[in-house]
Amino acid sequence: MSSSGTSSHHPLLRRRDGHHARVRFEELFFDLVYVFAVTQLSHELLHNLTFTGVVETLILWFAVWLGWQYTCWVTNWFDPATPRIRGLLFVVMLAGLVMSASLDGAYAERGLIFACAYVAIQVGRTAYIAWELGPDHPLSANYRRMLGWLVISAVFWIAGGLTEHWTRVGLWAIAVACEYFSPMFGFALPGLGRSSTRDWTIEGGHLAERCQLFVIVALGETLLATGVTLTGTEVWDVPILSAMLATFLGTLAMWWLYFGTSSEDATETITHSEDPGRIGAYFHYAHAILVAGIIATAVGNDLVLSHPHEHPKLAYALVLSAGPVIYLLGGAVYKKVVYGVLPLSHIAGVAVLAALVPVAQTVDLLTMGWLTTLVMLAVGIWDSRSRRARQSGI
Repeated sequence: MSSSGTSSHHPLLRRRDGHHARVRFEELFFDLVYVFAVTQLSHELLHNLTFTGVVETLILWFAVWLGWQYTCWVTNWFDPATPRIRGLLFVVMLAGLVMSASLDGAYAERGLIFACAYVAIQVGRTAYIAWELGPDHPLSANYRRMLGWLVISAVFWIAGGLTEHWTRVGLWAIAVACEYFSPMFGFALPGLGRSSTRDWTIEGGHLAERCQLFVIVALGETLLATGVTLTGTEVWDVPILSAMLATFLGTLAMWWLYFGTSSEDATETITHSEDPGRIGAYFHYAHAILVAGIIATAVGNDLVLSHPHEHPKLAYALVLSAGPVIYLLGGAVYKKVVYGVLPLSHIAGVAVLAALVPVAQTVDLLTMGWLTTLVMLAVGIWDSRSRRARQSGI
């Protein structure tokens, strides 16, 4: 996230004329690491469907998201086409690959590796930008404050990597809170003051597109999980093909709810806001929820494909409903930011999905998969009609 100073020239800053602030191939290449990270997280949750597993995966997800989010704000301001920013992006990408690979075992023998890789991303990137800007540039104060908070969180990340299970969970939760909530208070630090979101004049089109591309990455991982599970199935009988169709249509419904009803309006909302920095921050908070829902849904899809005739345990029933519920809640927050109102379709969908949890005890996983998919498709139809009504002024 950045501070004021659009009028102050710096050779690394983007030319903000609408054309040069578009997403570049360097950024798309960078995002490939996060395909791997999202896959790792969904596998981590699938193999540890307990309360402890959910808490552990949630902390790791926030770390993955924050690493991407802070980098996204850097590339919103600084041009990845310049050799120094491109080099920075590739170094962060390498550290991100190590971080993603260590997600499996982050609460065991790879905890310190994960923590060091993550701290290298957050502290290293921010320190480099602060150094490049120098002490006098208007952007510098914000980056110094940000760096201060990231160093504070780094203490908890490293300490957590050196401790055992629940102590590690607690320390890493504190670290996540430092990085997630400090922007809400302008990275306030004694002696350094605080930043204002009105100083974070951002390129709305770039930020909206970056968020949209991450959603595509997550949805792509969901399709990948379906394909991998289907490939590993020896007999492609009617139940398996039905499960594949249900999971595919469920993923399609999530795409529809996001790209078919609101994504094109997101750029306009940021661009024409009196406080684009605040709206941009809201976008990132909403997308953290959205993508978490996609990850949980991928786990549910895997269960449906792997055990279509099995009657779900309570944990299975919860994850089958929870994935779409989290996605709809994130979508509701996102559309509240874009349109100023909470979509009734999403609230109704959440209520119906919650009501399906006790139903899951009486049906098999395949039936439950179809029920959740039908709910998502119904919400998509309702949402599309509401959008057309808004556009028609009805």
